[in-house]
Amino acid sequence: MRFLNIKTDYAFKKVFGSENSKNILKSFLNSTLDLASPIDSLTIEDPYNVPKLQGMKETAVDVKATLEDKTKVIIEMQILNHDGFESRILYNTAKNYANQLDRGAKYNLLNPVIALTIVNFTMFEFDKYKSIFKLLEKENFTEYKDDIQLQFIELPKFNKTLEECVTIEDKWIYFIKNARDMEVAPAFTDPNLRDAISIANTASMSKEELEIQDKREEFIFMQKSSIEKAQREGEEWGKKIGRESGIKEGRKEGREEGRKKEREELIINAYRNGTPTNIIGSFVNMSEEEVIDFLKSVNHL
Repeated sequence: MRFLNIKTDYAFKKVFGSENSKNILKSFLNSTLDLASPIDSLTIEDPYNVPKLQGMKETAVDVKATLEDKTKVIIEMQILNHDGFESRILYNTAKNYANQLDRGAKYNLLNPVIALTIVNFTMFEFDKYKSIFKLLEKENFTEYKDDIQLQFIELPKFNKTLEECVTIEDKWIYFIKNARDMEVAPAFTDPNLRDAISIANTASMSKEELEIQDKREEFIFMQKSSIEKAQREGEEWGKKIGRESGIKEGRKEGREEGRKKEREELIINAYRNGTPTNIIGSFVNMSEEEVIDFLKSVNHL
């Protein structure tokens, strides 16, 4: 038995963002979000469907939902870290908050926005895997208007075994982190978890879906390999410069050179895999025009 790698963005959207995923997503969000009351109903925006995924050019890879109280929730799965990632999350959240109003509309019509981001890398120095950020007064921690909330789940920090998973949140996080390595379906009693596992079972997928998922995993593997290669080359370059012109200056130039090589390889690999230039730009913290100019300079456009 084989299951999808839920840590890939497209598989995540298939499980949590399809037309049949409302109860699954509701269960996951109720177990994870810091809400005053449980979610009773929600609407999934831009639900997953296979034709939109062809070529991976036009599909949004996050899951967006509107709760019954009009709160907007953006759920994103991110495997690779990149320059400007934290700023991008904040920007997208603020954009979704501001875009609710047409010109001249009243500000009291704005609804809260929660950005739930699940990452497969470590972001913060503290040990807990879940963190919630809000606007607070610096000294007495009084909350400002509680309309924007950023929540992160860092999968590397979640180390519970299946036997140690007691709460429904534990089980959801375990499923997301470990689905690809599961050989049999866990004996979960919660019906929504069981439905999620059923969707993640590759036996229920079409040949087209499997090809899309395999292509996405290959793309992510290439990006990860490119980052690791660039880091090694950056370190080697830093050592070389360090020997020639001083350790301190060499490390600085090596890091800069490594970051430059990493960014260039990410752009080239992403473009070869059909990723649009505007999406590549947001991924590497460059404008679309800068991405296009670079691709032209290396004869890829």
